[in-house]
Amino acid sequence: MKFNCNKQTLNDAVLNVTRAVSSKSTMPALEGILIKAAGSRLVLTGYDLEIGITTAIDANIYTEGTIVLNARLFSDIIRRMPENQITIETDEKLNVYINSGKSDYRIIGIPDSEYPELPSVTGSETITIAGEILQSMIRQTIYAISDKDIKPAHKGSLFEIENGFVKIISVDGYRLAIRKEKITYDGEKSFIVPGKSLSEVEKLIREDTKTVSMTVGDRHIIFRIGSYSIISRLIEAEFMNYKAALPSNHSTTLKVNTRKFISAIDRMSLLLNERMKSPIRCRIDNGMIKTSCNTTLGQAYDEFEAEITGEDLEIGFDNKYMLDALRNTETDEVEIHINGPLSPIVLLPSEGDSFIFLVLPVRLRNEK
Repeated sequence: MKFNCNKQTLNDAVLNVTRAVSSKSTMPALEGILIKAAGSRLVLTGYDLEIGITTAIDANIYTEGTIVLNARLFSDIIRRMPENQITIETDEKLNVYINSGKSDYRIIGIPDSEYPELPSVTGSETITIAGEILQSMIRQTIYAISDKDIKPAHKGSLFEIENGFVKIISVDGYRLAIRKEKITYDGEKSFIVPGKSLSEVEKLIREDTKTVSMTVGDRHIIFRIGSYSIISRLIEAEFMNYKAALPSNHSTTLKVNTRKFISAIDRMSLLLNERMKSPIRCRIDNGMIKTSCNTTLGQAYDEFEAEITGEDLEIGFDNKYMLDALRNTETDEVEIHINGPLSPIVLLPSEGDSFIFLVLPVRLRNEK
């Protein structure tokens, strides 16, 4: 195999596919990138048996071939090369010669026969969605994916597609995030994508990504984003009945400035840390939202005006969970529904129905 290509183009591709490479494996090939030179294209693949990322870049191919190179070492070498062009050549003994200007490396490759095949997607249907919309939907729900839940389904997001709409739902036992958008697809589909895979999809979508296609199979899904393909296993488990978790009514409605609420909670959070956990106490009355926090480090109080209808109440919540929900509304104003101090706190857009975020309250102790 012999080829040469642009250093920056190769470096960008290597960095992106490396995110799917296993950092530690009993199979050395899984810690590597599969490189295939054919025609006028160089195809690079990273795969850790759960998620695979593949891309193709332009290159001058002199001799076709395939080899696996340790991802970390190869990435470090490419990044430090001095010139804009890089030439790579292999011999029959798996020696790999990398040249750029006056810099030369010789490293040992791994035969491509040791690299596992990416799974094929069977029983597939393809759904297309605008890149900007999918990126927004993932970004606004991924925070609520569980990283500790013993239920495998909650380590991913549920995609529900029906009646021309797609919903992405994430839950971790303490909070729930739902995003909804209209798409041009008439069928019905439901599947769970692991959080790690969605994180990589979100990172690869750029400002110039017009559309993303999702090819959904029985056990795997392929996201096609520009020149990249991400193949991920689907989580085959039962997702919780999230609709049953949504309160059917509420006694108090708040319309609040999102930035003001975030700032108030931020100020309370100065007295909180991993060792010093305490709920934020929120009193709602007389057109004011009054927040306070009391820990062994001290006390804090803040208040701000809001549009309030319904019953006055006092409720407690975890500062991090509420901040995550508020920040991911990505709106200037948010509507909040509460049905008493022990009912979930529901955040909605002030207009439309693009999201529903739910945060469980924390029971407050009486303080004198």
